[in-house]
Amino acid sequence: MRYLVIGGAGFIGVNAAAHAAKQGHAVTALDNLSRTGTNENLAWLRREFPGVRTVSADIRADQATLDAEAAQADVILHLAAQVAVTTSVADPRTDFAINALGTFNVLEAARRAPHPPMLIYSSTNKVYGGMEDVAIVQEGNRYRYGDLPEGASEERVLDFHSPYGCSKGAADQYVRDYARIYGLRTAVFRQSCIYGPHQFGVEDQGWVAWFVLRGLLGRPVTIYGDGKQVRDVLYVDDLLAAFDAAVAHMDRVAGSIYNIGGGPRNTLSLLELVELIRGMEGRPLDHSFSDWRPGDQRVFISDVRKAGRELGWAPRVDPGKGVRLLREWMAANRETIERVYRSQ
Repeated sequence: MRYLVIGGAGFIGVNAAAHAAKQGHAVTALDNLSRTGTNENLAWLRREFPGVRTVSADIRADQATLDAEAAQADVILHLAAQVAVTTSVADPRTDFAINALGTFNVLEAARRAPHPPMLIYSSTNKVYGGMEDVAIVQEGNRYRYGDLPEGASEERVLDFHSPYGCSKGAADQYVRDYARIYGLRTAVFRQSCIYGPHQFGVEDQGWVAWFVLRGLLGRPVTIYGDGKQVRDVLYVDDLLAAFDAAVAHMDRVAGSIYNIGGGPRNTLSLLELVELIRGMEGRPLDHSFSDWRPGDQRVFISDVRKAGRELGWAPRVDPGKGVRLLREWMAANRETIERVYRSQ
């Protein structure tokens, strides 16, 4: 099939493009190369997979390019985004333009294509807001749900909190509604914390990678909140398997929304990750604390049973193994990562 990976030079995008190319698909990676590390990811992709076609475009403005690329695609993986709550609070207009307007532009390109492609959209668990109605219990260095043993399901009431939550939530609902109104074959993935190779550890691009990088470099981290907040974490290879499953079952599941994360058996608190890094590095990870961020949940754990039932998918890489694999990739690419890090 012909894959269009939008955000194809980002962390998830470059992994997705490489994965599709390995499977023998024709792949186009589209990116505006604005995010830290995308130039390095694109250079790697071109070197390792010279058959992958690359296009420079911005989903906010380059509608003609989006239209032309969507017309040639069988599958669109829409992974381009502004990803940080903190950045959205500082610059909500840009956050909206990328996440909400940009997704609308992608949907319009797909809708107008002669043979509309499948579209999978990377949404976020932030669409559920702070979940203040859910009982939280503290146990040692972590919080847990008081009465959701399998995690939060897709039946949760939406409660967008922060500009990031609003922009991603609006896009999430647009993707769902384009399946209902226009018959597009779409799936929305409300993703938890994704981590893995080609994540350069920039602070706003994922806390797992940021902590692992700071541990590798022997530098301190700031923890927002008390560090006992818990997330289900998902190694990127497991996310790619979920993309494959959605494509394979799209005729049956079009219009569906799935929580895609590590689930209750693949969770970490921030303090637990600090200890995991200490064990890998053989020295403590220096850390300090700051105020909670807007909309930051004390616990978010995805109930992934719907994806299991409908897609036949389940996470396979546990956090201990996944974090070690990420650390190994960072160590092997330390020179490149440090150059990117210094350029910020």
